[in-house]
Amino acid sequence: MSATRHNWTKEEILEIYNKPFMELLYEAATVHRLHHDPNVVQVSTLLSIKTGGCSEDCGYCPQAARYHTNIEGNDLMSLQQVKAQALRAKESGSSRVCMGAAWRNVKDGEEFDQVLEMVRSINKLDMEVCCTLGMLTENQAKRLAEAGLYAYNHNLDSSEEYYKEVISTRGYQDRLDTIDNVRKTNVTVCSGGIIGMGEKTEDRAGMLVALSTLNPQPESVPINALVAVEGTPLEDQEPVSIWDMVRMVATTRIVMPETQVRLSAGRTQMTREGQAMCFFAGANSIFAGDKLLTTPNPDVNEDMKMFELLGLNPQKPFTKKVQPQTIEANDSQYQALGEKPKWTRPDHTIERNELAKEKAKAIK
Repeated sequence: MSATRHNWTKEEILEIYNKPFMELLYEAATVHRLHHDPNVVQVSTLLSIKTGGCSEDCGYCPQAARYHTNIEGNDLMSLQQVKAQALRAKESGSSRVCMGAAWRNVKDGEEFDQVLEMVRSINKLDMEVCCTLGMLTENQAKRLAEAGLYAYNHNLDSSEEYYKEVISTRGYQDRLDTIDNVRKTNVTVCSGGIIGMGEKTEDRAGMLVALSTLNPQPESVPINALVAVEGTPLEDQEPVSIWDMVRMVATTRIVMPETQVRLSAGRTQMTREGQAMCFFAGANSIFAGDKLLTTPNPDVNEDMKMFELLGLNPQKPFTKKVQPQTIEANDSQYQALGEKPKWTRPDHTIERNELAKEKAKAIK
């Protein structure tokens, strides 16, 4: 029951997902305890270092430039701003800082060089550093690794089949290729998805097939509940139920026993009791702070109260893997190559995305 497998089928995963609720919860909790301390949960802080203006058409994302969502964009934050935010996060109990930039893909140049310095600075604070910057090449991944990056986030979002109903400006294989580029370094992989976008249960299983059949499996898998933002194509989606969230967390835990399952976006819609069920089912990481990039998130003080109530302890940094070494820019083995990879631009359109774009044009 607890061995890590890389040959899960959709049918097997659906069978797990659809088990009687109590049976599913018990099995997931049993697997969780075989591989993790059930009373330890990692606390991470997600920081938007560059907000808005993204050229992608992701149906869930308020940072897409083509939609009108009242998101205030900002240019890349300074190194001093990021370091100050990281210090505040550390003082509040976070062991990891994840920096997100609203980019389609990483481009060599001054801004990426600045991000590399941010990675170096946070790693020197003895905190795990994660980045989510879009698609990246093997050389760019190696430069991040040299700077001391601990993890790279690149979500698959959904199954390959349903992905085409949410995003038309990039291909699913590009996501997998980026993960493969990260795997050519010592950086760990963080990759998960979103439920509540109108997908079927089969799509949730399909996403877990794609993640669990990677070898090695991702060290972290975020499970997000869609936060429907006005102005996005998915603004009218009903919130996903807590029962679906618990089922998704539990199934993820069973098929990826050693992975850290991250209870991510959507926690403001969950009660403490609902979150407690997710922890029992195998979630062992949360994001703290009042925002997840641009969407609301519970206050860190409320999270600490919940931890005290449940007897949970924050995970210390570098518990799962040793701290990476930081190599200074002057000593770097890898330099900018000025690469211009041709990432996929599929030629299909998504009607609801086009309607949201036209609505935004009318408002603007």
